[in-house]
Formats: sequence, C-alpha cells, structure tokens
Amino acid sequence: MDRAVGINQYGLVAYIEGSLGEFLLKLRQEIVCGCNLRSHVSILPPRPLAGPEDEATRFIQANGRHHAAFQVDLAHIEVFRVSKVIYIALAAGVADLHAMHAELNANALRYVEPFPYHPHITLAQELSEAEHAGALQLCQARWKEYSGPRHFPVETLTFVRNTACGWLDLSEARLEMAGSRL
Repeated sequence: MDRAVGINQYGLVAYIEGSLGEFLLKLRQEIVCGCNLRSHVSILPPRPLAGPEDEATRFIQANGRHHAAFQVDLAHIEVFRVSKVIYIALAAGVADLHAMHAELNANALRYVEPFPYHPHITLAQELSEAEHAGALQLCQARWKEYSGPRHFPVETLTFVRNTACGWLDLSEARLEMAGSRL
C-alpha cells in the first residue's frame, strides 16, 4: 500500500513549536506510546473536502493574507463531556481562532461539523474507561509541573490530509504580519 494514499479527510492547523510543542508531544507519547502527532491547534477540524484540493489550497492562501498573526495562551486541563477527550483549554486567542474558523469553513472546505467548534489542544483521545482516569491525572500533574511558556504564536496555517500512515502537510499559509498582535 502506498504510504501517502489519501483519505478524504483534511484539516487546517497551527503547529505549536519550541519547548511548549516538545513538552506537549512528549506528554502525548507518555499517554499513547508511539504517538507522533505534532502538537497543534485546529482551525478546521478533520473533514471531507467539498471541492478540489487545489481549490481549498488557494482559498486558504488567499484568506491567510487577511489575518494578522496572534498569540494563543493556554489555561488548564479539561475533558469534553461527550467524547471524553482530554485537552488544554485556551485562555486567549479564542476569538481569533473562531473568526478564522468561520471564514475558512467555506467553499471547498465547507463542512457541517458534528460538534460546535471549540478550539483546544488535544492531549488524549479514544482512551478506554480503564485508561482515562490515569491519563487525566497524568496530564494534570505534568501540566502543573511544567515551567516553560504557556503561550505560542499563530503565524502559519498548515493544510493537512490524513493518509494511510498519518497526517501529511500539504501546504502552508503565512498570516499577515502587519497589525500582528504578538
């Protein structure tokens, strides 16, 4: 099987770099051995495309130029009631993420999502009942111990596609730096 075989599932993310990104990746790997998903916040959660991939790419590129770069501040550990996903809530940058989601959830990227958009940083998902309590305690303890930065810049959006072997970066769009709120 071709490792890059696409699944009709796409997303738009902002990766978290530096020591915060490394901390979050190591925490995810501590919960799920072998997890190699780069730490990120989703602007457009996974979805099928409603049009051609190249149309979606052009739309993202064009709209990225209309948004100023901004900072996201992280808050505390929470759990989604229905899905039981363990995540870090956001303290700042939420309005910017909502505005981008509303604008970019259109054209080839248009999708009616199963849940209202709620920007967050996923730490653990799809855990069994037996695993969940321990994973939640571990996340809370590690987040309390962490002394590094609890914020990151959103300067670049990355359009991604799910493949048979994981998520593949397709293209990037730099946010306009003029008027940046970093």
